Amino acid sequence: MLLLDGTPDRRRGVLPNPTAHAVAGAHPRRFLAADAVDVVQLPAVEGPQSALAYLQHAAAVPGPLLVWVTGRLMVPARRGGELHLALPGSTPATVRYTGLPWAWLLRTLQAHAGPVLLMADLEADTAAWPHVVSGAGSGELAQGVPLFGVVNPVPPVPAREAGPYTRALLEALRTGDPHAGPALDVPTVHRRALLAADPGPDTVPLQWGTPGPVLANVAAAARPHPQPEPRAEYEPALSREPAPLQPAASPRQPEPAPVRPPDPAPAAAPVPAPAQDDLLPGILAAAHAGRHNEAAAMAAAAEQQALRRYGPDSPEAGLWIEVRADLARMAGDHPRAAELWMTAAAARLGRSGPADGEALAALKRAHYCWQHSGDQAPRLAPVLLALWERVPGGEGAAGHIRTRLQEAEENAPPTVAY
Repeated sequence: MLLLDGTPDRRRGVLPNPTAHAVAGAHPRRFLAADAVDVVQLPAVEGPQSALAYLQHAAAVPGPLLVWVTGRLMVPARRGGELHLALPGSTPATVRYTGLPWAWLLRTLQAHAGPVLLMADLEADTAAWPHVVSGAGSGELAQGVPLFGVVNPVPPVPAREAGPYTRALLEALRTGDPHAGPALDVPTVHRRALLAADPGPDTVPLQWGTPGPVLANVAAAARPHPQPEPRAEYEPALSREPAPLQPAASPRQPEPAPVRPPDPAPAAAPVPAPAQDDLLPGILAAAHAGRHNEAAAMAAAAEQQALRRYGPDSPEAGLWIEVRADLARMAGDHPRAAELWMTAAAARLGRSGPADGEALAALKRAHYCWQHSGDQAPRLAPVLLALWERVPGGEGAAGHIRTRLQEAEENAPPTVAY
């Protein structure tokens, strides 16, 4: 799986845009229908030749290939007409030399011998927009490569979170289809994501070609187990001290090996490098004083350092996810807390298996927060349900979720047709 971030804004430095970050932080090894998966993330490739080299390397490897592209499409200000994926420093005046020609990307993927899928959540500037609309309708944006995703106009203000299509698609991949086989039907998943994202009239959907078995179905291996409903009380996790963090070195040109990006702190400076024992008390003090945004930013910055130092699948990074989950609950954001606890539970299950007591504790906290998520509960339910079905004795909790969903559906106001 190759994640290519075409973000032109130099101010982001080596950090990916929010959409790229969401994909890279969602344990994407589970997405590919293969026994062994490499994930290569290119967050700040300097120049089209470097990006092309990584693409050619990925295309030469046998087996299924998933290329996930985010960022901005441009056309050169002079001699315009050919779409380019912007890279760091690209502008309409320079993109002809600094951006990756879209045709290069397609030709490289056409040469791949196995199943291939190009997923895209892109934006296009005003000059590129007519080429996007025309190419999406004619198939020129795909040229025979299975292509699914969306393109949106450049927003007036840079987005602070992943695009709605990517969020919906990631949820569909995390949930899977219990009635399908080991590989998901890509057009079905795409339509499901579009329906959940509810794109606006300016969004151009991309759907071209028939991909092979590329996307893994995580629900195919899920098995229900009996389990009593989890306790209703909430056990805070912030009493545990995350592992010490080390100052992160300045990232260099990415190597063709599995890597993941750090978690950018929202609108906050990185946590300085004082004695690490002081970090958690300071975060807790800010949260208890009602400075929830400050506490969340400090925890996110600390998680960023843990990701850089230890990697995304490490217990050190996982503990900071749990800290952020507790902070979200303290701030009264139960839906966000539930999402983070589900992420933490999934990570622990992936590392230690369903017998891990801490994984069960994280799942119970997720369930508690889900119960207090109000109208967001139906949206979160599928992922929580899939997690309980992975845990021995989880059938009771899974049944509780199904009952709540059925009650919500029965109590929903009737739809009136005009």
